[in-house]
Amino acid sequence: MKADRTEPGAFNAVDGSFDAVIDVSRQPGQVRAAVEALADRVAHWVFVSSGSAYVDPTIIGGDESMALHEPLDHDVMADMTEYGAAKVACERILLDGVGSERLHIARVSLIGGPGDWSGRGVYWPWRFAHPSNPEGRVLVPDVACGVQLIDVRDLAAWTVDAAEKRIAAIANVGGETLTLAEHLAVAQSVGGDGAVSVPVSEDWLVEHDVQPWFGSKSLPLWLPAEDAGLNTSSMALVELLGLRRRPLAETLADTLAWREANPDVELKAGLTDAEELALLAET
Repeated sequence: MKADRTEPGAFNAVDGSFDAVIDVSRQPGQVRAAVEALADRVAHWVFVSSGSAYVDPTIIGGDESMALHEPLDHDVMADMTEYGAAKVACERILLDGVGSERLHIARVSLIGGPGDWSGRGVYWPWRFAHPSNPEGRVLVPDVACGVQLIDVRDLAAWTVDAAEKRIAAIANVGGETLTLAEHLAVAQSVGGDGAVSVPVSEDWLVEHDVQPWFGSKSLPLWLPAEDAGLNTSSMALVELLGLRRRPLAETLADTLAWREANPDVELKAGLTDAEELALLAET
């Protein structure tokens, strides 16, 4: 059955008991209603939280003991500035209502793979495969920061594994920790070895109004120096628990194939051809 979790009584027609719940909500009110309706009838609960739950996720190699935001004190996020606090509130509701012995909380890093409309995971293989110029020159950040991109299919498989194995733990869940340079090398091998990287410094990018990470006129996955530790959190616990990841090259190749088949999907990150050409002219 289907129900709208924003509506009162969404769980009224849900009968019986269940082996597991997998919840991805970011709204504390939705999680509270689910716990009230199902906690006594569910053997195990898996909650997809976020690394944004941490007050300072930029701590290099930080583990699950990092300080959390204060939980949101209302049921519905006003906007994305409350996202981290909202996820913490959801975690707290589940810990209080379900209990740590029946609960897996996955604090997830950057998610990519086929269907990644954000553009963060697809821009680089796409750009190396489709340079903006006949010479094949591709503008890349010469910046030291980390990347922890997990394939959405691997994350989905992990949530099912955690439910089936009744894993009770709070764990960071993400991709293998790579430097941005290492990630770009894989993207170039997938997109096209004929492309020529043109590295530019963070200062140069800032001077030319290129945005980091996400959004218009951006170079995805680049993080400014003050945030360079963002994608370096320790994944030791989840690896010990049995997380399986496919090779990054497979993820990026499949993501590129998705983009090739769906060229009209508007991506939310990256440079247009015209923007890259103008910037390359300044190098």
